This record gives sequence, structure tokens and C-alpha cells, in this order.
Amino acid sequence: MPQHVQGVIAPGRNEPVRVETIVIPDPGPGEAVVKIQACGVCHTDLHYKQGAINDEFPFLLGHEAAGIVESVGEGVTDVEPGDFVILNWRAVCGQCRACLRGRPWYCFDTHNAKQRMTLLDGTELSPALGIGAFAEKTLVASGQCTKVDPAVAPEVAGLLGCGVMAGIGAAINTGNVGRGDTVAVIGCGGVGDAAIVGSRLAGAAKIIAVDIDDRKLETARTMGATHTVNSRSTDPVEAVRELTGGFGADVVIEAVGRPETYRQAFYARDLAGTVVLVGVPTPEMKLELPLLDVFGRGGALKSSWYGDCLPSRDFPMLVDLHQQGRIDLAAFVTETIGLGDVEKAFGRMHEGDVLRSVVVF
Repeated sequence: MPQHVQGVIAPGRNEPVRVETIVIPDPGPGEAVVKIQACGVCHTDLHYKQGAINDEFPFLLGHEAAGIVESVGEGVTDVEPGDFVILNWRAVCGQCRACLRGRPWYCFDTHNAKQRMTLLDGTELSPALGIGAFAEKTLVASGQCTKVDPAVAPEVAGLLGCGVMAGIGAAINTGNVGRGDTVAVIGCGGVGDAAIVGSRLAGAAKIIAVDIDDRKLETARTMGATHTVNSRSTDPVEAVRELTGGFGADVVIEAVGRPETYRQAFYARDLAGTVVLVGVPTPEMKLELPLLDVFGRGGALKSSWYGDCLPSRDFPMLVDLHQQGRIDLAAFVTETIGLGDVEKAFGRMHEGDVLRSVVVF
């Protein structure tokens, strides 16, 4: 029987979010219903609310989540009721050209639940990133459920579902940061700080955090940054070069998603260095670079989707590292809140007051 639960929807462009009753259908073939235990408030949810991703309102927000599988549909064998899972928004298909070439983290045919969750009046909801986890329960494709050690706290585990994985993966998967490398990270919110954690984990010798907010720079130091640059008062390109013997960083990770900060990243890297764009731009943004500079500086300009992660490989590994004390995922949780506090959490995010607000159930 369909279930009625409480969830947070974005009704229209830039309208305040509100708590509504959501109808969750029974899982169909290949689907699972998950009882949500915790869900982080991610900047991507704010993009959905603002209409910066698409205009398929109303959205059921929330995607950075962990919980317990409650029921599964026909043919599901990878998870079963009672499993503790982190939800992911790139459930690989195993059959596309990327998967068949052994590169499933680039899967070109990721899938979501086929059925739609609705409001009481039957209005279909668009779940954020195919998840919709600002709700007591949600319906997903079973492949979006990644089993991890249930001993980890849900508010910590859920962060791997998006922002923390995106940042760590931008460093270790996309940027291929190695032992002794110099790394600059532009933008020290949750994703940028996770990139710092990933760079430290990979053995970077020097990690330069760049931001316009001294509070964020101080937090970046606690995450592993060896140097900080306030780009409001200092030219970040010159500062990074000065800190790297005049050369620039081996890897520069842009975690803002703006043309001006991307240009800074481009020119702050060493010859043959790598730029990784993990910050999410909006559709109207344009980038201009002299093509001769692109050619002459060599190296690689990369985009990092979800930290180029493979959830089945990376989520359990990072949970294990957290439990061993080798990374501190709990440091990303600034506060825990209720469903009715999501709108306020967006405001605190905008003001730079939090790394992550996490809704707990």
C-alpha cells in the first residue's frame, strides 16, 4: 500500500520551501523504499530551489542521505530490508559503452526509480538528483543504495552521498593528486574542504586554501590546508605562485563554479598542471580564455562529476577510513536540524555560517 510521509518540497522558482505530505508508492521492479535517517543540506538543493538546474517544479529536495532499506521490488538482489545504505545519484547501468570499457564511474545511462512520488492531490514530484531525501522515506532505484558498515553515524555517512564524495573524489580520482604534489583549492565550503581532506589523504606536500572568508580559511586549516590565501585582499594567482617557487600548483581544484575563479585556477597551475572543476556553474555562465594559453600551458582541464566516484568502491572505503580515524567526516557536520528548518539552513549556507546542516529523523 502507498505510504504517506512528510517531506520538503520546492514549489516554484525561488519560493520558500515547505513541508508537505508525500505519497510513496510500493517499490516496483528494481526499486527500493528507504527510511531516511539523515540528509545533508547541499548547495545543489539550493540550485534546484532557484530553478538553476531545470524548471520541473515541484521538487522533492534532498539527496545527501543515509538510511535503512525498508522494502524492495521484484528482481532486487543487491540490497534487502534492514540494510544500512548511503544513497547515490549515479547508479551505474553496467551495460553502456563506459561501463563495458571498465569505466563505470563515467556511466552514461545511470538510472533512477521509474515510479514517481506525488503530493496528496496526485501532483508528480521531481526528486532532487533522482533521490528526494528530505522526507521520512523515499523511493529510489535499488542501484542507488550502497551498503556500508551500519556502525557509522547516519549524519556522517550521508555526506558521502554528494558533497564530501565530490570533493575527496575531485582530488584523488579526477585530479590524481599524488605524494609530494602541491595543490590549491579555490573555494572552501563543504566540497572545497573535502578536496583538502582528499589531497591530504593522497599525500600532497603543500595544500593552499583560497577563499574570501577568513572563517572558512581557518576551517580549511583544520581540515589539512598548509597555507591560506584571502583572495579578497590578495591576488590568488600570484600568491599560489609565490608559495610554489614561482611555478604554480600541480593540481588546482575549483570548488566555486564561476568563470572568474576558474580563470584563477587556470593561471594558478604549473605548466602541464591539472585544473579540476568541481564547483557547479549555472546555465548562463560563459568562460573566455586565450586559446594560445590553453595550448601553451599544456596539462589537463577536467570536470569532476561526483568526484568520478564508483559508490560501491568508494563509499565503504571512506567509511572505513573514517572509522579508523584517518579522516574525520564528522568535522563536516556543523549542526543537526529538523525538516522544518531547511529554509533557514539555506540562509546559513548562503552566509557561510555552516559546512553542513544535516536533517535528522
